[in-house]
Amino acid sequence: MAKTNIYSSLAFLIIVYASSLASASQYNVLSYGAKSDGKTDSTKPFISAWTQACGSSKPATVYVPSGKFYLKNLVFQGPCKNNAILFRIDGILVAPSDYRVIGNAGYWIYFKYVNGVTVSGGILDGQGSGLWACKGSGKKCPIGATTLGFSNSKNIAINGLTSLNSQMFHIVINGCHNVRVQEVRVSASGNSPNTDGIHVQRSSDVTIFNSRIGTGDDCISIGPGTSNLWIENIACGPGHGISIGSLGWGPQEEGVQNVTVKSVTFSGTQNGVRIKSWGRPSSGFARNILFQHAVMTNVQNPIVIDQNYCPNNKNCPGQESGVKISDITYQDIHGTSATEVAVKFDCSKKNPCTGIKLENVKLTYKNQAADASCNNADGTESGFVQPSSCL
Repeated sequence: MAKTNIYSSLAFLIIVYASSLASASQYNVLSYGAKSDGKTDSTKPFISAWTQACGSSKPATVYVPSGKFYLKNLVFQGPCKNNAILFRIDGILVAPSDYRVIGNAGYWIYFKYVNGVTVSGGILDGQGSGLWACKGSGKKCPIGATTLGFSNSKNIAINGLTSLNSQMFHIVINGCHNVRVQEVRVSASGNSPNTDGIHVQRSSDVTIFNSRIGTGDDCISIGPGTSNLWIENIACGPGHGISIGSLGWGPQEEGVQNVTVKSVTFSGTQNGVRIKSWGRPSSGFARNILFQHAVMTNVQNPIVIDQNYCPNNKNCPGQESGVKISDITYQDIHGTSATEVAVKFDCSKKNPCTGIKLENVKLTYKNQAADASCNNADGTESGFVQPSSCL
């Protein structure tokens, strides 16, 4: 993703944001009957404020003042009459503590078919611990709600937001174009299931900057159909690292391309930078990926490509991944591995990984050089590389 694309996208969002502040009509949720006591259901007042903002022909602000607001699942739907809506949150939004209330809704707070929406500030408390306990007990439980979702939307910004204890994924960007996420904090228990911090799929020109993510699954996960994704200055841990995939579940699947992940610190995570695909036939691919300037601290699998992903040997025993993985660069990756094998490329025999580049990589295990493992992987190394390349 070219720097010029990032800066042009940023300039557009700054202009939209500034204009919305300068001339916006403001719709305070209190004016529509919302209560900041954390107990009264304020779902309808929030929808009413959104309806007014969306119907305004000039830039609009939905304002949530300080206090706690109890909310069931919310759907904010466009298209709207203006393309500059600021959703400004100074308070705390609280989901029902009974996970069954929104557990099958898909999303707790959901924007779809919108253009030019900025969500700024605030704390979103998903109160997901009850659902996590249910899932851990072996009982039949709802799948859980994603805290904040955007789908089929464009020119979106998420600034200064905190997401706590989501039932499932914290933030999902699906089918969107030109999205900027910055200064976001995600926090959930390290053993909370399926609580990915930020998930991106079927989206283009997405940037994620200056954020801190600690959760029970991937800090950032990247799904099929993602292109021109820029991730920079992220602190990840606890969690499962930054993952492209799982790819290749379906036989006909869009690929992932032009992804940059730079200046990331991983602390005590299960993985560092990972690409994984199901061991199943697929038309998918992952190509032109750069992992740059990463620091690993006690990470179990700092660098990993797994093209034979098949949990519990279900749905894919003995099959080969059809996902083509090519042109993957690892540049200036250093730190400590919690396991002996710090670099693992386990690629498909039918579709080997090609064009892997290792440049200035230094990973140690217990103050010694770590090991590397390669299957069906082809590439080159340059500069200092430790563990010794097995490509």
